[in-house]
Amino acid sequence: MSDALLTLEIEKLVAGGLGLARDESGVVLVRGALPGEQVTARVRAGKGVRQGQTVEVLRRSPARVDGPELPTADLAHATYEAQLDFKRAFVQEALSRIAKVQHGVAATVPSPEAWGYRNTAQYLVTPGGLAYRERRGSEPLVVQNDPLVMPQIQAVMDRIDPTLLDPATEVAFRASRLTGEVVAALIGPGETRQYLRASDHLMEAGVVGVSLAQPAGKRFSAGVRLIAGESEIREQFGQVQVSVSATGFAQVNPQAAGLAYERAAELAGKGEHAVDLYGGAGAIGRHLAPNFRRVTVLDAAPEALARGRQDVAVSGESNVTFRSGDAARFSELGTDVIVVDPPRAGLEEGAREHINSSTADRLVYVSCDPATWARDVGDLVRRGWKLAEVIPHDFYPQTSHVEIVSVLNR
Repeated sequence: MSDALLTLEIEKLVAGGLGLARDESGVVLVRGALPGEQVTARVRAGKGVRQGQTVEVLRRSPARVDGPELPTADLAHATYEAQLDFKRAFVQEALSRIAKVQHGVAATVPSPEAWGYRNTAQYLVTPGGLAYRERRGSEPLVVQNDPLVMPQIQAVMDRIDPTLLDPATEVAFRASRLTGEVVAALIGPGETRQYLRASDHLMEAGVVGVSLAQPAGKRFSAGVRLIAGESEIREQFGQVQVSVSATGFAQVNPQAAGLAYERAAELAGKGEHAVDLYGGAGAIGRHLAPNFRRVTVLDAAPEALARGRQDVAVSGESNVTFRSGDAARFSELGTDVIVVDPPRAGLEEGAREHINSSTADRLVYVSCDPATWARDVGDLVRRGWKLAEVIPHDFYPQTSHVEIVSVLNR
């Protein structure tokens, strides 16, 4: 099938940062375009909605800027103010189209930093240098400077000779804004002794610890072993300090996430007992602790629960309990407020059932995916819940991702 060059008028941006246009054959979704622009796009023929890539901008939007060509940064060609407006519109669109709910959406809360905000990054190790693993073409894109990562990670990358990381196939970093430290994880098959040279090189480049992770289909699921130094560093998220590693899950933009967690705690109010479902290491749950007599954090990941228990042992929060369990099967009685921050797939049917049959009369729903959030909100509204505040937060500037902090009352 050949690609066609089409001249298109872009009506609006849709989820994924794609410009929506129409021609006599129907809808075309165009990467790298902005609303109000006329573009020439290379469009792939195929079944379903056609997708295209902007080749030339014939009429520019006033919101257009010259951004870096990064595979992950699908909105870097728009001003930051415009990005915040687009993200609010994505949430609004999901609410009306998927939830079938007409409701106001607040202005997007900006990230404190629009560039250099990411505290984590993972790159392929190639002979030419560290490279992006997400690439639409076939060749990895070698990264000299990554404008999305924190300066501390870039400083380490500037000192690395990729040939000395052999036999690792990938390397992951995690930095702390709180301490300025960076830890690394080498990803590759084999024993730790085969990575001593690579580990020494990373330590010389300025990291405070190196781990080895076996390659696995699901990231870091095949086990992680410490080679040298520290496996974890401390980071501040809003009101709480947490331990983070190069391989464990933690939000990539601690400053922006902290603002969202503080807002979630504000919306949760006060009470006897709060349950934080999909609570991970408890970053949100611990924000609830000052306003509730007790807080239960529920998660299925042993690594996250262990980190959470360790963190509260250090901070001395005695009213936070960590429990291993499935959100679809929690049966905690006497809950005033439930907080959820589920993965991209949203709430399972069973979890929505449990929330509905619980004693809670308030649900704070934090989401990283407007579509699944809207599906769940629509379901809960039809069960008699009432949507109140909806506040988009920007954790990922220069990309089309948006987080949502919202609250539903019974």
